[in-house]
Amino acid sequence: MQDIETLWQLVKDVWETGVGGVDVGAIIVGLGIFAAFLIFRQWITAALLAPLRLRARKSETKIDDAVVEALEPPVRFIPIILGVFFAAQYVGLEGGAADFANNLVRSLIAFVIFWALYRTIEPFSFLLGKLERVFTPALIDWLVKAIKVIVALIGAATILELWGIKVGPILAGLGLFGVAVALGAQDLFKNLIAGLLIIAEKRFNKGDWILVDGVVEGTVETIGFRSTVVRRFDKAPVYVPNAKLADDAVTNFSAMTHRRIYWKIGVEYRTTVDQLREIRDKIEAYVRETPDFATDGSVPLFVRIDRFNDSSIDIMLYCFTRTTNWGEWLEVKEKLAYAVKDIVEGAGSAFAFPSQSVYVETLPGETAETFVPPKDQ
Repeated sequence: MQDIETLWQLVKDVWETGVGGVDVGAIIVGLGIFAAFLIFRQWITAALLAPLRLRARKSETKIDDAVVEALEPPVRFIPIILGVFFAAQYVGLEGGAADFANNLVRSLIAFVIFWALYRTIEPFSFLLGKLERVFTPALIDWLVKAIKVIVALIGAATILELWGIKVGPILAGLGLFGVAVALGAQDLFKNLIAGLLIIAEKRFNKGDWILVDGVVEGTVETIGFRSTVVRRFDKAPVYVPNAKLADDAVTNFSAMTHRRIYWKIGVEYRTTVDQLREIRDKIEAYVRETPDFATDGSVPLFVRIDRFNDSSIDIMLYCFTRTTNWGEWLEVKEKLAYAVKDIVEGAGSAFAFPSQSVYVETLPGETAETFVPPKDQ
């Protein structure tokens, strides 16, 4: 009987001493509190976001709706902080364990605050859109990314300071390390500076159709710190270093004011002068009367008898369309081709094709020449 009492006393000592002097029962209850907050996490998040969503629905702008959507992930993390805090309070930690729990809760709070700030930068980036009169959209994107990086760095520094880690010496060490890295990362900084020059010069913007001879042709998707993503017309992405775009000649087709049509229309040599005049005049009249073409004098317009080619008399058609859209330009050009064919055939002429004529001055007689073999010597 005495042995059983001794065993029971040992069990009580272990239960009360627990881990680090904390009652095992208190630890189990603390874990239960934390688990309860995890279980009811969805309902707690909905309760916290409901007033914000209600206020956002009543407003006329869509900015607050975007802010609420951006804040949802950080708000979902709040029940975890509550679970850790109340569990630690119930357990009643002391000494170093209490300090650790306190720093942990503070770190989680700082993490949620800076996480929320980081995610709300994107919805509020429209404020920087007012600077597009001075800066390009690509530079605005860079500013947004830079602000995000700054917020993330400040948040990391705040959390490190909460744990008693001084940021100053770390930055000094990183400075020395950065000098060493810079010596081996010259291409990285070269591309970074080239990207800034591209944006400052406004060579192209996101969505522009560009051509870099011997490198790539396609649509600009993003202008990054190191490289620019250009989506080719076969939908394959090409990552071009910014230095390549800064050093080479870049053709920006999206900056065109008009699209050109330059044709040589060849008609047969049997076409008379009157027919040539009729064809030329009607083609020019069609171009000038059709609103798809630019005829206000801002761009040249020529319809002229150009030259006597080997197999044709060439009429030069040189004009510009108002649209710069490739698909619309093809449609305008197709209609022009129909009109030119009707005009040429309506004038009684026809289109020429490469041909050659052979002139024979004399023909041999109908009787074949008799072959006389040489006599034997």
